[in-house]
Amino acid sequence: MNKNFWKQFAIALALFLAGYLTFNGNLFAQTLEKPKVSIAVGGKNLFYYLPLTIAEQLGYFKDEGLQVEISDFAGGAKALQALVGGSADVVSGAYEHTINMQAKGQPITAFVLQGRAPQIVLAVSNKTMPNYKSIADLKGKKIGVTAPGSSTNMMANFVLAKGGLKPSDVSFIGVGTSAGAISALRSGQIDAIANLDPVVTMLQQKNDVRVVADTRTLKDTNEIFGGPMPAATLYTTEDFLKKNPNTAQALTNAMVRALKWLQKAGPSDIIKVVPESYLLGDRGLYIDAFMKVREALSPDGIIPEAGPATALKTLQAFDTAVASKNIDLAKTYTNEFAKKANAKYK
Repeated sequence: MNKNFWKQFAIALALFLAGYLTFNGNLFAQTLEKPKVSIAVGGKNLFYYLPLTIAEQLGYFKDEGLQVEISDFAGGAKALQALVGGSADVVSGAYEHTINMQAKGQPITAFVLQGRAPQIVLAVSNKTMPNYKSIADLKGKKIGVTAPGSSTNMMANFVLAKGGLKPSDVSFIGVGTSAGAISALRSGQIDAIANLDPVVTMLQQKNDVRVVADTRTLKDTNEIFGGPMPAATLYTTEDFLKKNPNTAQALTNAMVRALKWLQKAGPSDIIKVVPESYLLGDRGLYIDAFMKVREALSPDGIIPEAGPATALKTLQAFDTAVASKNIDLAKTYTNEFAKKANAKYK
């Protein structure tokens, strides 16, 4: 064999490999029914949605062949409206919305779990309620939530119901998920607040609030709700999942990969990845807050079997619209995609 043969062989091999890679690249792109996906989220800066931020910042969505556009809203209820209105394909939001929407005849399905504890804290203002003794003291008061109808509102409603109050016994005010929420509490615009970290830790650090109910740990979550309580998920319409199963799988792959990264990451790793604005001007506080909620993050994206029933029982305690309907929990979530993603990212 002469040099000319090997030269021709090398050229042929290079052309074959180029064609093979191009073919498979196109094949991969073709498998994604919808490579461009819009995700709505209510409070992207919250630890509640940290897995979403990690997947975005570390390029995990891109690695799956996706172009993801994330739109941030003041609360989960607003993000849900974007899905219903057609301006978002998927929502990064609380699992409870899947139950509420089924009760309204508009079924949606959660397909990957981000949090296994709600991380929501209900606290009263030390400024306007220094003599607080029990839930009954909240009657007639103003409670700040991320947005009316969102998961913070639902958690507050449940705690009120356990204390003998109805949602109509208080006034709920949307205050968002960052500096605006802190300002509303400190200025006396609200008497209590249902919010998440890092907002809550910042208020605690300055002794602005007294915690009434805390769901940042698995232990506290079980005590308050009586079982495992699914928190943030990615959810979408039944129609989207049917038409775009490969796209949903790609989204789930990225999220599960982010969850597994978070299981091993240290606080300093988180600081390097999240946008500077998330830190609210205090890195130490952000780290402190992260350590409080770390165990609340799902390790694998799988919704626990007993979780949906806990969520349904919680909503039935204060929402007559849900209590009066027969809810098929099996249609509110699926672990099919998360299980496949775990097989890929062991």
